[in-house]
Amino acid sequence: MIATISDQPLDVAAHEAAAAHPAAGATVSFAGVVRDHDGGRGVTELEYVGHPTAQALVEEIAAEFAARPEVHAVAVSHRVGLLAIGDVALACAVSTSHRGQAFAACAELVDEIKARLPIWKRQVFTDGAEEWVSCP
Repeated sequence: MIATISDQPLDVAAHEAAAAHPAAGATVSFAGVVRDHDGGRGVTELEYVGHPTAQALVEEIAAEFAARPEVHAVAVSHRVGLLAIGDVALACAVSTSHRGQAFAACAELVDEIKARLPIWKRQVFTDGAEEWVSCP
C-alpha cells in the first residue's frame, strides 16, 4: 500500500503497480492534474500546503479503504509544494475483483481525500491575483 504526502512528482503508473494484486480483475487509477483555469479565470500555478497531520491521515484513509472486503489494494498520494500546470497533485489506484467495484472505490477514495485531508491550495491567476481554496 502507498499512502504518502510528497513534495516530489507523483507517478500514477507506480500507484497502479502498487495496487496490482493476483485476485484483482480490475485496477482503476486517478490523476488529479493541475489545470490552467478555475472559475473562468486563467491559472498559472498552484501551491499545496499540508498540515503536519496530513501524512497520518492519508495513511488512515488508505487503511480504511484497504480494509474493505471488496478492495484488494490501495495506493494514494497527494503532492505538496509549488506545482505547475499539468503536474499531478493527487494520484490514486484501487484494485478489486470487478470493474464496477474498482471504479466506485477509486471515486470514493478521491472524494474522501478531498473531504478529510488537511491540505490547502493557493492558486495564482494570470492577472497576478491569488486565492486560497479549501482553507478552514
